[in-house]
Amino acid sequence: MATLELSGVTAGYGATPVLRDVDLTVEESEIVGVVGKNGVGKTTLMRTVMGLLDPSNGTVSYHGEDLTGASADERARAGIGYIPQGRDVFPELTVEQNLRMGEHVNAGASRTRYEEIYELFPILEDRATQAGGTLSGGQQQMLAIARALVADPDLLLLDEPSEGVQPSIVDRISEDMRTINDELGTTILFVEQNLGVIRGMADRCYAMERGEIVDEIGGESLTDEDAVADYLAV
Repeated sequence: MATLELSGVTAGYGATPVLRDVDLTVEESEIVGVVGKNGVGKTTLMRTVMGLLDPSNGTVSYHGEDLTGASADERARAGIGYIPQGRDVFPELTVEQNLRMGEHVNAGASRTRYEEIYELFPILEDRATQAGGTLSGGQQQMLAIARALVADPDLLLLDEPSEGVQPSIVDRISEDMRTINDELGTTILFVEQNLGVIRGMADRCYAMERGEIVDEIGGESLTDEDAVADYLAV
């Protein structure tokens, strides 16, 4: 059974559709990327999966259960973690307080993942009493990822993890997401335009154009730089 399945999803803002009849599946323990140029609907897709935007048509299923009408809070409690574009850490709260906010995700979790998080991101333990807003962009991205992982979600949604992050930290985050997938078994759906991140993280990718899924890239095709880059070029 798939962890996440979108069937015929159309969604947008007001009367303007951004997603058009999207079919997408993420199997358990996969890392799946969604690629495309700016404005094709990648962030709208993530917001729809998280329940921040209601589709006008189609269904969103999670572990076989129809969550189309469920709120974002309900989806979080069901085990979906979300790291939005721009990270959205709480700037006035300390690193430790930010992490504690993540405990409200995944109501069915039997444990928290602080030990694993601090092993992945030791800088967060070192900066536990520092205000989140004073961290660097890369450190804030680590904090946002860690906050989403605290309650051991089954599915992690990650929107543009490389945005505003220096290249050396981007490489580290890509490696960490692979570790999270391998060692914690977390299923990951991410959207990205950085070719290195896409090729370094994804098991396979969906390509979007004009709000539609137009291709699926996997296997050897994913190692072909041109096969992916064609959907990223301006």
